[in-house]
Amino acid sequence: MKKTMCMILTVLMVFGLVACGTVKPEAVAEEGFKPALDTSLSCHIKVAGGYDNFEALEAEFDRFNEYYPNVELMFTKVDDYNNMIGTVLNGNDAPDIYVNYSWMYGREQYQSSIDHAEDLSDPALGLDLNCIRSNIILNTNDGKLPMVPVFSNTYGMLVNKSLFEKEGIKVPTTYQELVSVCDEFRKKGYKNPMMGFSQKETTSLFILSVYPFFCGTVANDAEAVKKLNDLDPSAGEYMRPSLEKIVQFLDDRCVDIDACDEIENNYDAVILRFFEGDVPMMVCTGDTVSGTKKRESRSDAFIANPFTYAFVPVPMSDDGANFLDMPNLQFSVNKDSSNLDMANEFMRFLITSEELNEMAQNKGLMSPTKDLSFNSMYAAFGDVPKERIMSPEEFGLTDDAVIQLRMAVYSVGTGAMTIDEAVAGYGTFEQ
Repeated sequence: MKKTMCMILTVLMVFGLVACGTVKPEAVAEEGFKPALDTSLSCHIKVAGGYDNFEALEAEFDRFNEYYPNVELMFTKVDDYNNMIGTVLNGNDAPDIYVNYSWMYGREQYQSSIDHAEDLSDPALGLDLNCIRSNIILNTNDGKLPMVPVFSNTYGMLVNKSLFEKEGIKVPTTYQELVSVCDEFRKKGYKNPMMGFSQKETTSLFILSVYPFFCGTVANDAEAVKKLNDLDPSAGEYMRPSLEKIVQFLDDRCVDIDACDEIENNYDAVILRFFEGDVPMMVCTGDTVSGTKKRESRSDAFIANPFTYAFVPVPMSDDGANFLDMPNLQFSVNKDSSNLDMANEFMRFLITSEELNEMAQNKGLMSPTKDLSFNSMYAAFGDVPKERIMSPEEFGLTDDAVIQLRMAVYSVGTGAMTIDEAVAGYGTFEQ
């Protein structure tokens, strides 16, 4: 009887706490977004970026208007965005929210995009930053957060799941499995088991395949990263394992470069070639994947013989694939906005798992949230072990160093240089 009475009293106490509003915030987090401002407020919020259109964001505007019907939100495209955003922010018609990029950190010509940004790490703003993968939340040296990811990106390969199922072959998860899978498909009559764009060094199949592998070799070596960033000629040696891997990749006949050279670009042409239906694996970026859905209706081959497909890591190591986790598009709030409270309210609405996942799915890009299982296109990346997930921005590799690697890998991959020549040329490559 005493135990029963205690249980009853405990239940009553819990209900009493709820009624008095003393339950901790996390206990009611599942209730979703709740307006913090007067919902009758009216104002105009302008978001600026470089996209020609941003239908996925405009859908979020509509959802936000369910709470604030009198707030007008508009996306504006800025031509030559990277070079013009500083000028726009300093003008009379500056946006309230704008697209930003982490590679702008530390570059004088882009300093305005950082200087105008509000510190989004301020707890008073109420942004749910915990829903985003921590390695792509990039603070400045003084601990501020001028931008927050709304999409993420990575490198991998589109796989024709229907072909794998038809031939009874499993999607490879290690390098040796990748070689074996290519051999199996060739024996079954598939001329090009694996393809990718190879005409130019930017986003070539060489860098897309080996860059995650390369990052795995230097991510925990601060001295290596510093030398690479300083373009120290001796840092070329840090590229050697990756250059050797590309040579092995080609020697193992994973790709036919002559066939890949026929692909004109790493977006439209890559997608339409993959939709021909005879290529089991196609190396590309997450940006390329975002264009697949809209191009299904443009491919006669896909319309005639549709198939299921997904995006998975390229396993260049015998230990398994690396997930190179990178922010794709990031939003900043203009701290000088005349509608700062409402701009922050929209960001508080947007930076949640529900809204970020919804927008990413509509755009076809990878979500920056911790749970990738909701989207079958990218779910395989959510299965990569934590120790094999890395972000170049987090361990400090700069674009200048990446350009050197990109050029070296392309030169070796196309046969223009030997490995030794490429290693010796570190710091001298020009894009």
